[in-house]
Amino acid sequence: MARREVSLVDLLDRLLGTGVVVTGSLTLGIADVDLVRIDLRAMIASVNERVPSPWEGGEPL
Repeated sequence: MARREVSLVDLLDRLLGTGVVVTGSLTLGIADVDLVRIDLRAMIASVNERVPSPWEGGEPL
């Protein structure tokens, strides 16, 4: 397999152009007793004219 160097800007451009989904889970506990659980699901993508705004009226809240 050939190694290919990719700049950070090119990598971010490619990820934002196609979109990326980040998921994760964190559980805090003591003595095998779960106290706090945090789940994360986020989609990161670029926005352009073809993608409608998620806010009413097109303006952020």
